[in-house]
Amino acid sequence: MAFGETGPVGDTADREVAASCFDADIAVAAPTGRPPATMYTTRHLLGRPDLRRLLAVRLHGQFADGVFQASLAGAVLFNPERQAHAADIAAGFAVLLLPYTVLGPFAGVLLDRWWRQRVLRNANLIRALLVCGVAAEIAAGVHGQPFYLSALVVISVNRFVLSALSASLPHVVEPDRLITANALSTTAGAVVAAIGGGAAIGLRSMAGGGNLGSAVIALGAAVAYLIAGVFAAGFPMLKLGPDDDTRSHGETVRHVVAGLLAGAQHVRSHPSVVRAFGMIAVHRFAYGITAITTLLLYRNYFSEAGFFRAGLPGLAQAVAGIAIGGGLAALVTPRATRRLGFTRWPGLLLMLAGVTELALGLPFKLQTFLPAAAVLGFVAQGVKICVDTMVAQRVADDFRGRVFSLYDTLFNMLFVSAAVLTAVLLPETGKSFIAVVIIGIAYLIAGFIYYRVRDTNEPAVPDVQPTAGVPVAR
Repeated sequence: MAFGETGPVGDTADREVAASCFDADIAVAAPTGRPPATMYTTRHLLGRPDLRRLLAVRLHGQFADGVFQASLAGAVLFNPERQAHAADIAAGFAVLLLPYTVLGPFAGVLLDRWWRQRVLRNANLIRALLVCGVAAEIAAGVHGQPFYLSALVVISVNRFVLSALSASLPHVVEPDRLITANALSTTAGAVVAAIGGGAAIGLRSMAGGGNLGSAVIALGAAVAYLIAGVFAAGFPMLKLGPDDDTRSHGETVRHVVAGLLAGAQHVRSHPSVVRAFGMIAVHRFAYGITAITTLLLYRNYFSEAGFFRAGLPGLAQAVAGIAIGGGLAALVTPRATRRLGFTRWPGLLLMLAGVTELALGLPFKLQTFLPAAAVLGFVAQGVKICVDTMVAQRVADDFRGRVFSLYDTLFNMLFVSAAVLTAVLLPETGKSFIAVVIIGIAYLIAGFIYYRVRDTNEPAVPDVQPTAGVPVAR
């Protein structure tokens, strides 16, 4: 019963490039006469001062993201001075995910018009100021719509920062090093965000679990955002782009909407991608219900049992289990898909999730929830890798960015919808045998159907290249 996945949904281009490398049949080669990008080591990349500075912006910012999100969880869900309800949890997930859903496709439009150095500098400074305001609200006990609106603004700014970081990366590394640089930066960012969350939980144990303790944690995030802004200010204004021709011919919001509709029409012409979207929709909806159930159980039902903790520390254990499962999936999935394909392997994973829900979820014990988190983290990441790779392979390059934006929107809207539904139907303790049984059966049925589907083996598009990693949400 997992709380989240091994990382954020991430930038479309980051995932697009990374996914294209999972299958051996579409390994990316460097220009003639130069070694492949995968042969460039981290040490070689970190020898570039501009990349180190950009990486410092990302790491400080994502460390602050982890701290800030932990402060929100502490303030809303695990604060003895407040009574968290399922509606609060649903609102919290909406705050975290809706900016990625609504703003994601449009972020690239503005980043093609604004100097990205200024975006990174100003956005981090703005986030530092906004987080100070949120910390004041937490300390004063403000809750409800004003509090959620403040947090929503902070996380909405984060959408532009992540897009700007990805858009800036091709300006500090050569094209044939872009894949390795993408893998380094996004992986390091996810790890540092998790470390930030863990550090915040540790600080909370010293500062106290009430409003004041959560406010102190939020102020720590403001300091890290400020440092990220200082690093970004060290770049020359023109260094990170966009190029002049892009600035003068940027798309409009109307073009982005039209592009998303064109992407949806393009998906309809690829039956394997349509089936993959349907499969990920079932998985994401069930996963969202599982996440809310888990949060409620750790908040209102579980009690500590030796090593296994309840409350926010226990939730941190579950997130660690998810991360371990996701890491194993990244190692296993490439080989499994080469042997079983992109339909049978996800089908088996979904059936594994169904068995896990029924076998480890129904006892409603901490001792079974932690291994369940690891297994569901393994399933979630494995399924996501397969869908990402299939889209990268089988969708034409001209439509790939728009299809991934559509995918992101579907991905997040289903999760938020599941959170809202669960908030309405689930008891405050989170303990519901019916919900677990329904989720388990849904996983089993969806997995069996997808396993039996005959993949059409649509040919991979031949234009998966490192330059596809230039992040433009269109």
